[in-house]
Amino acid sequence: MQHNEHIYGIHAVRAALANPRRNVLAVYATKNGRDRLADIPGNVTVREIGVSPAELNRRLGGDAVHQGVMIETAPLEPVSLGRVVESVPQRRPIIVLDQVTDPHNVGAVLRSAAAFDACALVMTRRNSPPLDGTLAKAACGGVEHVPVVLVPNLARALEELGRAGVYRIGLEGSADQPFETAAPQHPCALVLGAEHRGLRRLTAENCDLLCRLTTPGALTSLNVSNAAAIAMHILATRAID
Repeated sequence: MQHNEHIYGIHAVRAALANPRRNVLAVYATKNGRDRLADIPGNVTVREIGVSPAELNRRLGGDAVHQGVMIETAPLEPVSLGRVVESVPQRRPIIVLDQVTDPHNVGAVLRSAAAFDACALVMTRRNSPPLDGTLAKAACGGVEHVPVVLVPNLARALEELGRAGVYRIGLEGSADQPFETAAPQHPCALVLGAEHRGLRRLTAENCDLLCRLTTPGALTSLNVSNAAAIAMHILATRAID
C-alpha cells in the first residue's frame, strides 16, 4: 500500500511545489512560512492549511527543522534502472550507494548529485531510508532533480550497468589506485559504501575499478557524502576540461 510522504523545510518544499511531477495534496504553513512560498508559480491551487509552529512540531517531532512549512504529497513515480540505462549521458555519472542507511548522508549525497548534474542515484529497496522527511530536508530539493532508482539486489544492478557499458568505479579507502589519477571511461557509475563497512564483497567484485580519494591529512577517512561530493567534483572538472 502506498503511503503519502511528508516533506518539510523551505528549500525542500519549494522544490517539491515547483516540480510538475509532484502530486502535492496539502501545504501546511505558518504565516512566515507561507510568505516564503508565495512566489512559486502554481502552488496557489494546492489546498493550504494554516498551522502554528507548535502544531508542526507536534506533527514532525521536536528535532525537525521545518522552517514553518510542510507538505503532504504522493510519492514520485518510481524510476527503473532499465530506463536510466537506456538514456545515460556520457558525462553525467550514476551514483550508487551500498547500504548507506543514514538519511542525512543520503540526502547530502542527493544534494551534491543535483549540484554536479548526476543522472540518477541507485540504492537497494531495503536498507535505504525513506525519500521524505529528514532525507528530503538534507537534500535541499535534490530529491526533485535526481531520479532515485530502488533495486532489490545491488550486485545484479551493477551487473546490469556493466552489460550496458557503464564503467563502474568503487570508492574504497584501502584501494591502491588514487581516484585523482584514474582515467575513468564514460558513461560511469560511482559506487560508495556505508561508513566503517565500506563496499560489500559482491559490490566490490562488480566494479571495474577500485579507487581511493587521497587524504594527506591526519584523518584518512571521509564521510560518505563528502567523499561523493569530492568525487563528483573531480569528474565534473574533467568533463569541463
